[in-house]
Amino acid sequence: MRRALPPLRALLRAGAAGRPPRLPALNGLCGAAAAEGSGGGGSKLNILPSFGFLFDVDGVLVRGKTPIPAAKTAFQKLVNSQGQFLVPVVFVTNAGNCLRQEKADQLSHLLGVPISQEQVMMSHSPLRMFKRYHEKCVLVSGQGPLLDIAQDLGFCQPITIETLREKHPLLDVVDHDRRPNVLYPSAVELPKIEAVVLFGEPVRWETNLQLIIDVLLTSGYPGNPYHRENYPHIPVLACNMDLMWVAEAQSPRFGHGTFMVCLENIYKKITGKDLKYEVLMGKPSKLTYQYAEYLIRAQAAERQWKQPIQTLYAVGDNLMTDVYGANLYNRYLEENSRKGSKSRIQAKVAGGRGSATLSQDDEIDNSWENELASAAAAHCRSVLVCTGVYNPHAQVPLDTRESITETVFHGHRDFRFDPGLVEPDHIVPDVDAAVDLVFQLENFAPN
Repeated sequence: MRRALPPLRALLRAGAAGRPPRLPALNGLCGAAAAEGSGGGGSKLNILPSFGFLFDVDGVLVRGKTPIPAAKTAFQKLVNSQGQFLVPVVFVTNAGNCLRQEKADQLSHLLGVPISQEQVMMSHSPLRMFKRYHEKCVLVSGQGPLLDIAQDLGFCQPITIETLREKHPLLDVVDHDRRPNVLYPSAVELPKIEAVVLFGEPVRWETNLQLIIDVLLTSGYPGNPYHRENYPHIPVLACNMDLMWVAEAQSPRFGHGTFMVCLENIYKKITGKDLKYEVLMGKPSKLTYQYAEYLIRAQAAERQWKQPIQTLYAVGDNLMTDVYGANLYNRYLEENSRKGSKSRIQAKVAGGRGSATLSQDDEIDNSWENELASAAAAHCRSVLVCTGVYNPHAQVPLDTRESITETVFHGHRDFRFDPGLVEPDHIVPDVDAAVDLVFQLENFAPN
């Protein structure tokens, strides 16, 4: 139900006609949509939360390292005089280049409120559940403290691209200045690499692309010749599918999704086959929102809020990740509600070509499975802000007979495009307006 605002396609057509799309007035929007919140739109004020916030970070709270002004104002409304949150809040970021505690410390400093690591969900956080891989030797790609991140998630034998390069110096030869002058035999042989974990975009793309392809085409023995008949290849677990993200620059920057596009196309060009993923996580995957809801419920239980959490409000700036993911999860919740029972978790990439389904018995520890399978929320509402990737004044093709959204779909290859999934429930100027909107929808007036 998105009748509270004009369809996104109408906004796009307005931009194509040379006039800026008109955002709905905030007060009017709240009045029209009040019945959609779990507060019910009645006159009774709620002092205990029956809802939770899922906040994106880049483009919603910060641009690069610069706080968005509305963010501090918004978070002063979300905490009491002792700095305790008045509603359950989880920061759901597709970033994967640091530990949760480091991100929590960054957010606490930027927003001026105390934030714990239990409120932070990185794109790689669900890897804690993939215990089948924790004892295996895995190659990790990305940047930041990769070994610390991998070990914190439970991996016992992670190997970085740099370590692999040192052990096999003949493999990385794109940069002539980094080619070895003298070759020394390695004193320590690496074990077979049994999986590849993609945490985020690396710094030296050419090195990572080359060595990952080497590992995939040699079944984990990158010093050996290629064996193209080894298909499917060893498992690839990928975090963060964002094609682009917003920092201080005026235009979006390449994200990990762009790196994945490169890897997929190189692999297919060499082998003629599709690169397959064991799992894709980070927004917009359903698994990410299931894990985020688990964290929301854990906060509510810790604070002893008796009111069940009925509605999640996902606040983001990206149609293809934040809005798509929230709407996809809302569809999942509503389907479960219609069935009358909660289905067991299936961490399956939505409608994907070549997507892989997790084996529940093998992949997910029973305690985690039970927690995630008992999703209690009834709805997940998408709230789009205009401070990041989304630009309401962007120009689009004048020929609206073409599928505009098809031509600019930035989602991952393994996600089907569905126009309904990129239409937000609400559009607001910034995160402060989003908090005001949700409080009105929920008739929320904390003590």
